Amino acid sequence: MKKEKSNIILIGMPGTGKSTVGVILAKMIAKRYLDTDILLQNIEKRSLQDIVDKEGHMALREVEQRVLLGIQCRNHIVATGGSAAYSESAMLHLKSIGIIVFLHADLPTLNRRIHNYETRGLAKRPDQSFQDLFDERLVLYEKYADITVQSSNLTQDQVCDAIVGQLP
Repeated sequence: MKKEKSNIILIGMPGTGKSTVGVILAKMIAKRYLDTDILLQNIEKRSLQDIVDKEGHMALREVEQRVLLGIQCRNHIVATGGSAAYSESAMLHLKSIGIIVFLHADLPTLNRRIHNYETRGLAKRPDQSFQDLFDERLVLYEKYADITVQSSNLTQDQVCDAIVGQLP
């Protein structure tokens, strides 16, 4: 039996607006909203940064993969953490239950939006620059995306309109 793709899964770098766009989009098209970073923190009962600080970035990726693989929802907008795309099994699971939308903002835009790079709870190597992280993840986001929305010069409402306009 083929799973119904009733969810819209938002992927992209931190600062692309996945969480904010997710809430607006859910209201706009009458779907429920799920933020996997919040879900992860509720399950673990600690912050993303606490996991990175105490166990390292790879531990955060492992916890995130486990949380993503456990998602069984319908008719949701799902905002994922920026590192979700590192897990092929998690991304294939999400792709099986939803349409993957890559919110793509360029590096200068992200640099303007992100002011807490070092303390944001990112699954990155300690020596990794934001540019390196961007370059590494861009390939993964493009690999899994069903729809890509160039969001650098759009308002959050315009991003939502662009997503809705590209849905099958």
